[in-house]
Amino acid sequence: MIALLWLVIVAVPLLALFGATLRTQDDYLDNGPLAFPDGITGDNYLSVFDKGFGTALGNTVMVTAGTVLLVMITAIPAAYAIVRSPSRIVSSGFRMFLLGLAIPMQVTVVPIYLVITRLHLYDSLLAVVLPTAAFSLPVSVLILASAMRDVSEEVYESMALDGAGSWRVLLNLVVPMSTSAIATIGIYSALQAWNGFLFPLVLTQSADQRVLTLSLWEYQTQFGINVPGLLAAVVLSGLPIFIAYLFARRALTSGLMGVGGK
Repeated sequence: MIALLWLVIVAVPLLALFGATLRTQDDYLDNGPLAFPDGITGDNYLSVFDKGFGTALGNTVMVTAGTVLLVMITAIPAAYAIVRSPSRIVSSGFRMFLLGLAIPMQVTVVPIYLVITRLHLYDSLLAVVLPTAAFSLPVSVLILASAMRDVSEEVYESMALDGAGSWRVLLNLVVPMSTSAIATIGIYSALQAWNGFLFPLVLTQSADQRVLTLSLWEYQTQFGINVPGLLAAVVLSGLPIFIAYLFARRALTSGLMGVGGK
């Protein structure tokens, strides 16, 4: 009974969402959001691409790829140093990463805006990538450090006896044994970048630098909102990251379960 109730709670909004994308604006306004459509049309999906959806999609893909890449090349060595280095400086750095979990991004908007403008990066995709990656790092480092602590000390020692240096141990041992955690931070940082709204809103201005979350504003005018067209854009914008999640959901779950272990 509980499972059936949960199915209804999940299914009704999804059916309303997809059903609305196949209706005309007049049909939606006259009959309401939950009514059966008078006729099915695909014009809402076609009209999405007339409002710069392709450009926004390309920009979002570049921001997401840049964020994931920056998080990967920063978080993996940082987590390895935290796990293996006895230095107090490294321990203090880890505490700084943990402190980042308690800082809301809204608090940092003005300082980030000033830094970005001083660096002459305003109204560029790089201006969005840098702070997005920075706010993804604390969770990413925490997940990776937890996964790397699960690698037994004997394995590290055997690699050291073979004459392996730190980078060889990282690349040949730690990274292959931390694939679940790496997939987890990849999906996490991709979601942060794909769904990001605040930094693109504050740090970009021109239409050719617009990402998907900002492109949805095109459906709002002074006379109202084209709800079926807006929902069609929402469906198309969420489809790529949803597909990526389906392929990586097992690794994502496995990586998150490892947090807080050793």
